[in-house]
Amino acid sequence: MATVTLSNHKAFIADKERTLLESAKSQGVVLEYSCRTGRCGVCKAKVLRGDTSIMQGEQGLNEAELAMGYILTCCRSALSDLDLDVDDLGDLSDIQTKTLPCRIDLIEMVAADVIKVVLRAPPNNSLRYLAGQYIDVIGKEGVRRSYSLANAQREDGKLELHVRHVPQGVMSQYWFGGARINDLLRLEGPLGTFSLRNTKLGNLIFLATGTGIAPVKAMLETLATESLQLAGKNIYVYWGGRTEADLYWNPQLLQLDLNFIPVLSRADAQWAGRIGYVQDVLLADNIDLTDSVVYACGSDSMIHTAREQLLAVGLPSKNFYSDAFVSSN
Repeated sequence: MATVTLSNHKAFIADKERTLLESAKSQGVVLEYSCRTGRCGVCKAKVLRGDTSIMQGEQGLNEAELAMGYILTCCRSALSDLDLDVDDLGDLSDIQTKTLPCRIDLIEMVAADVIKVVLRAPPNNSLRYLAGQYIDVIGKEGVRRSYSLANAQREDGKLELHVRHVPQGVMSQYWFGGARINDLLRLEGPLGTFSLRNTKLGNLIFLATGTGIAPVKAMLETLATESLQLAGKNIYVYWGGRTEADLYWNPQLLQLDLNFIPVLSRADAQWAGRIGYVQDVLLADNIDLTDSVVYACGSDSMIHTAREQLLAVGLPSKNFYSDAFVSSN
């Protein structure tokens, strides 16, 4: 066993047979994380003292970060006592992950390759979560896939998912072929640390590609209930798709004063809006990034590129939050 001390002096005991992320979570210490597979890079931390052992590949780190002593807590275990330059997320410590039965309440086609699924959990055992988090849906034979929650907490406890079709995907074959109303499934959640953070900054910027709009929708619904806290703030929503048909939801339907900037990468001649990639369009708009917080969700390539470009022009690294969608068949 080893003691791991964080930069805010909170500590936990690490088991060398478990990842640092798992050890921390088992003791109520919440570290930043998303995919848990080493690909998204969200759980990055710098080792100030001590030695670690790698348990799975750290694709989410580049060579420069590795050379500087960064690790991914979902990929490493402790070989000795450690000091990590990272804080825990105290606000998430009382959010409990649990496994629940659920039934399909609604299936609706919203785009050519996207369906909206609404799940209902037992009324006496609903899920408590923060907008931005995700769940794992567990189907037949234990097949498990992750989906962001697309709605803020509701009184009836129902959970909205946006599911994109994945060719030859095992779970996609169920969702787009065999799923029926009232089918019984299981879910585990909430998972991840992607969520709104307390901030006094003037600009709230959301970047999404594809079904990455799902957690953004949940966050915007949450903000719509807190309008008094938004006085003097500017909200920007950049949502990217290939064609106009990919943009299946309109954030302007919410009772929220926001700037919606749809962006297409394969626009036709009739498209009068912005063209390209969401991060490039954001940069072209010259928003003061030193007074901004950015929430990015979608493809891992968009997130890695956006982070690199935005930090290079003044966005503080602590003000970039992300949830990368890592595809599974």
